[in-house]
Amino acid sequence: MLSSTRPTRRAAARTLQATAGAAVVALALTACGGSNEGSDGENTADDGPITLKVATFNNFGYTDEVLAEYQEEHPNVTVEHVTAATSDDARTNLTTKLAAGGEGLADIEAIEVDWLPELTQYPDLFTDLADPELEGRWVDWKVQQATTPDGKVIGYGTDIGPEAICYRSDLFEEAGLPTDREEVAELLGGEDATWEDYFAVGRDFVKESDAAWYDSVGGTFQGMVNQLPEAFEDAETGEPKPLADNTEVKDIYDEIAASVEDGLSAGLVQWEGDWDAGFQNDAFATMICPAWMTGPVEERAGGVEGWDVANVFPGGGGNWGGSFLTVPASGENAEAAKELAAWLTAPEQQTRFFESAGTFPSQVEAQESEAVQSFTNPFFNDAPVGEIFAARAQSIDSAPFKGANYFAIRDEVTNALNRVDVTKSQSADEAWDEAVEKASALG
Repeated sequence: MLSSTRPTRRAAARTLQATAGAAVVALALTACGGSNEGSDGENTADDGPITLKVATFNNFGYTDEVLAEYQEEHPNVTVEHVTAATSDDARTNLTTKLAAGGEGLADIEAIEVDWLPELTQYPDLFTDLADPELEGRWVDWKVQQATTPDGKVIGYGTDIGPEAICYRSDLFEEAGLPTDREEVAELLGGEDATWEDYFAVGRDFVKESDAAWYDSVGGTFQGMVNQLPEAFEDAETGEPKPLADNTEVKDIYDEIAASVEDGLSAGLVQWEGDWDAGFQNDAFATMICPAWMTGPVEERAGGVEGWDVANVFPGGGGNWGGSFLTVPASGENAEAAKELAAWLTAPEQQTRFFESAGTFPSQVEAQESEAVQSFTNPFFNDAPVGEIFAARAQSIDSAPFKGANYFAIRDEVTNALNRVDVTKSQSADEAWDEAVEKASALG
C-alpha cells in the first residue's frame, strides 16, 4: 500500500533506484544516474508548435493515417510514434528512465496491466489523468486497475482481454462431441460453467482422441487464478499470504495437477517453439482465449481448419491482459500529452483499433457499437467475436488485487506446475513444497 504522504518526484526516483538495487520490486529497474525534475508540463495542444512522442509495443493500431487525423485537428502538434520490438524492451526502457527521474521518456508511454502493481507505488512519476468529463467512459474495473489507493489515475485504458474458450471443432467431431459453438458453450456448462465441468469434458475427450484437451498448465492456471479477488496478497495490507496456508490457490493447483495426471494437458509452455508447433500438430483441442489471443492463434495455426470460439468461460468472467497509456510527469508537454492520450482511447478510436488490430475495447460505448457487435473472424469459422467478447466482458465484475509480490509468487506456482507437467521432474507434492519454500523466501 502507498503511504498517505506521497514522495516528491525526485524522492520517488531515488526510491525506485534503491528498490531496484535491492531487487525487492519484481520489475527490474535499472538505476542510471540522477533525477530530472522536468518542467511544469502545462503546455496544451493549443500552445504549440510542439512534438508529442508516443511509445508503444506490439500493435496498438496507431497508424500514420490515424495520427495524421489528430494532427489535422491540432495544427500545432506533431505526433511521433515509436514502437518497441517487444513489451519487455518497452518495460526495460520505461523503468530504466523512471529510475533516472524520467529523462528521455516519451510524452506518452504505453504499459501493460502486469506492470501496474509496481508502477502505482510511485504515482508522482506520472501525471494524474483523472478527468470528470471522462467518467463512465471505461468499464469500472479497468479504471480501478490504474487507480492508486489515494485516487490518482496513472493510465487511460486501451484494450482488455475478456476470456472465452477457443476450440478445434474438427477434433471435437472426431471425438464424438458437439461442434456448433452454442452447443459447445452448453457442453462446458453455459452460463453456469465451472472448471470442474471443463475438466470433466476434457476427460471424456481424451478417451476418444490422440490430442490433449488443453495446451498449457501455465495458461490454464493464469485463467483460474485471475478469478480470485486476492490470490496471493491481502488487499488491505498488501502483504503476501503464506503460500503454505493459501487453500484457494492450492485447490486450483491440485485441480490442474489432477488433470495432468489424467492426460488432459499437452505439456507445452506458451510462447515457446513446441507450443507454436502444437498448433500445426493437432496437439490440443481447447485453450483459454482472451480476445487478443485470436491473433496469435491464427498466426500459428495458419492453414489449419476447424478453429472456433465458444461464448463460455469456466467460473464466470475472466480478464487476461490489457494495456494503458500513461503520461510521465517529467514531460515538458504533459497537458497536451494528456489530451492526445484521451483522444487515442476515445470510443471512436478504440472501435477502429479493434477492427484494424484486434485490440478489444475497454470503452463501454465502443463495446456496444455496431462495428464491434457485428465483427466476425473468418479464421474462426466466421465466429461473431465482437459479440462474443463483448458478452464475456460484461461478465467481469472487478479486477483482482495484484500487489508488488503478485507476479513473483504466481511464477513460482506456475514453475511448479511446469515441473509436474512439462519436465516431469517432480511429483505434484514435491513441486508444491518447493514453490512454498521459494515463495516464503521472497519476503
